[in-house]
Amino acid sequence: MSYTHSMTSELVRPRPILAEKRPPNPMLGVAVVEELVDAIVGGRLQPGEVLPAEGALSEQFGVSRTVIRESVKRVEEKGLITIARGRGTAVRPMADWDTLDRIVLTSLIKHDETLGILDELSTVRAQLESVMAAEAARLRTREQLAELDLAMSRMWETVEDEAAFRAADVAFHHTVMSLSANRLARSIAQTLMERALESMRYHGVDRADAFALTLREHEAVRAAIAGQDPELARDAMSAHVLEAWRRRRLPDHAGSPEA
Repeated sequence: MSYTHSMTSELVRPRPILAEKRPPNPMLGVAVVEELVDAIVGGRLQPGEVLPAEGALSEQFGVSRTVIRESVKRVEEKGLITIARGRGTAVRPMADWDTLDRIVLTSLIKHDETLGILDELSTVRAQLESVMAAEAARLRTREQLAELDLAMSRMWETVEDEAAFRAADVAFHHTVMSLSANRLARSIAQTLMERALESMRYHGVDRADAFALTLREHEAVRAAIAGQDPELARDAMSAHVLEAWRRRRLPDHAGSPEA
């Protein structure tokens, strides 16, 4: 199922969310929120559809009505539903969702069978990080450049260790973000990166020369920042983020499970 849903203005009758009643869960509200979000994002509940009554949800999830009430409020805060007195709780269209919310974005990526969300995520991430790279080139001090050089050195030192190399790669990006002093762009970019890295679909499959190409692209970003060339730094970072995703992107695989 695609991550997008058709909009409908018609309210439909509520139906069970779970296939069978769930035994009590120690995570209580957290589990209920995640299940409700997953049901909406995954398409089990469509826009305009009304959630079952509080009592029915309490029975399905095996939790108290108080937990259900608080959980539904949390889902409403994420923009996925509207609680209307006398009309029930209805699912809202995707355009209203807080897609940067951790639970919502994680579920979107999980159900991203066409890789459309990951394509969009990579594009937005490239734009944000390229802006920060340009700012880092403009603002960086000699001491800050030394930090970036250290991050680059760690990538070279760990190139034979896949896990350590990937960690050093992420650290390099975080260093550039820090040098930019752009707190808002950094927060959004880190959120996107963290949620993407949780998905095996985002990691895809690396080519044999993937690490060599990654090192070359990072060196280009580092050189532009060292040379205090904002335009070159912007182009180098944008090219790296987009090309790295293009290289490892798997073909669309609708129907395959999330690893």
